[in-house]
Amino acid sequence: MGFEFGVFHEFQRRPGQSEAEAFTTAFDQVDAAERWGLDAIWLAEIHMAPERSVCSVPMTIASAIAARTNNIKIGTGVQVLPLCQPLRLAEDSATVDHISHGRLIFGVGRSGFPRAYEAYGIPYGESPERFAEVLEIVKRAWTEEKFSFAGKYYNYENVCIVPKPYRRPHPPIRIAANREDTFIAAAKQGYAIFVGARRGTFDEVLPNLQIYRDAWKAAGHAGHGEVYLRAPVYVGDTVEQALSDPQESLMNFYRYLGARLEESANSAGVFDTARRIEGAHRLQNLTWDEARRGRAIVGTPEIVADNLASLRDQLGLAGILAELNTGGLIPHERVMRSMQLLCEKVQPRLR
Repeated sequence: MGFEFGVFHEFQRRPGQSEAEAFTTAFDQVDAAERWGLDAIWLAEIHMAPERSVCSVPMTIASAIAARTNNIKIGTGVQVLPLCQPLRLAEDSATVDHISHGRLIFGVGRSGFPRAYEAYGIPYGESPERFAEVLEIVKRAWTEEKFSFAGKYYNYENVCIVPKPYRRPHPPIRIAANREDTFIAAAKQGYAIFVGARRGTFDEVLPNLQIYRDAWKAAGHAGHGEVYLRAPVYVGDTVEQALSDPQESLMNFYRYLGARLEESANSAGVFDTARRIEGAHRLQNLTWDEARRGRAIVGTPEIVADNLASLRDQLGLAGILAELNTGGLIPHERVMRSMQLLCEKVQPRLR
């Protein structure tokens, strides 16, 4: 298949908006994405951030999208596995796969932020082991009639989940990676990956992609592995509009992310304190010029298509998860226009 065009959606809540209005606006955008022929919609999982998002239960929202659309693929970007009860997640996701007739993409990760773990009462330091257990249980629940499992956190004896997924043997699995060990583990197991450039630049992703592809080859898999990039994208009718519309929203978000990174640096279970502090300072001192040249893709349809094509070639990308409203402050009508231009003017150029 060609280059996959997806939109990454947080179901943002703008300042002054009610939760009900946030859902209405987001579903309007999803309906438009289906109408304009977008390949995929990706749902974030964000907990306890009332100022930012109402997307705390992506699988439930995925079910609603599945019922109101016919063509668009629906991905979790990502389901935070260590916070999940694995059998329930296997049932929920297989059910969404049936409702969508096989359009679910199972994107999973651990989340870089301990806040939701602390609220859920799960130690963040346990997240790598919990992630591995939950993923193995879900996959076995989907593919084996009955199975038993003995792990550190979960034990099951002769269990059978219903339904099994619509898509056989199971929905595509993609893993969010930003640490070297995750790139290696995903490659060994033969999983596609998501990479983001929120903390750094697009160029800084390259060394980890080399690690992923080397590990992929060493494991004896065919091909090179699939890589999908999540990045801020904004398409305007003019260069001036494309640069001015997202500036405040994006820069606000980078400051917010920097503050969150700094706040998380000394949390229990965090192994990369120095890296987080350094990343936080970079984000807090970032200029708009630096952001739009190395971390975001903004411009007219022609400019965005050219930038995406060169990133596709440079990083070996299979697709994009375009964040059209990073920071959530861009007005709804502008987000809709940006998405229309992405679908109608940019998407055909990379086919």
